[in-house]
Amino acid sequence: MSDPLLQAQSVSHTYRRRNRVTHALAGVSFGVRGDEFVCVVGNSGSGKSTLLRILGGLLAPSAGQVQFRGGTVQTPQTEIGFVFQNTNLMPWRTALENVLLPLELQKTPDAQDRARACAALALMGLEEFADAYPAQLSGGMAQRLTLTRALLQEPALLLMDEPFGALDALTRERLNQELLRIHRDRAQTVLMITHSIQEAIFLADRVLVLSGQPGELRGDIPVELPRPRALEMLTWPQAGALNREIRACLATGAQEGKQH
Repeated sequence: MSDPLLQAQSVSHTYRRRNRVTHALAGVSFGVRGDEFVCVVGNSGSGKSTLLRILGGLLAPSAGQVQFRGGTVQTPQTEIGFVFQNTNLMPWRTALENVLLPLELQKTPDAQDRARACAALALMGLEEFADAYPAQLSGGMAQRLTLTRALLQEPALLLMDEPFGALDALTRERLNQELLRIHRDRAQTVLMITHSIQEAIFLADRVLVLSGQPGELRGDIPVELPRPRALEMLTWPQAGALNREIRACLATGAQEGKQH
């Protein structure tokens, strides 16, 4: 088996604000292989978003380290893309201009860059909205645009923090299916934070369970449902067993947290 693309090694983090100390993560270790889709679920306050920021080099861990392609992650990496729940689109820029923004930070986009951006918008079904502004887009379209922007840089790893959490159920289902298509067609490696156990089971090859305060890794659970995935698989007995296993890991961490 090949070495992990990303490796978290005994990652801990503590926030210190004035006289208050908050322990967010404690000794979290795991790896993510190339082409793998990993979901992280956890109770509120278990450090999920903190972990994602550390993995992407946006936040330095208080202890431990993260390695990406064998090198220590200390700052944001050009080969790691981000998609957050807040789309962070520039309201005064068109959809095409928003997609091109990360490239503009490196150089002046040329005709080839614009052609790639237009092709990416078309792939996401947004070609007719290239000249539209964010206020003219639905929530689902805006999130697809954010995903397009992240993918245009062809990241080796895509980190996603509750990207569909603010969307209605049907839009969320459609975007989950779109994300699975991208994962399949591009062999895209993804690590995604989600509150939804069902979403994690539907998308992931493995589900990591964070629980407790500080958050500890309580489970690393393989999802052995076949691919390509279909929504009806969530009614299968295997999916029900996975749901129960994940909930048991969450409950164990929560109960230990109360005892402390």
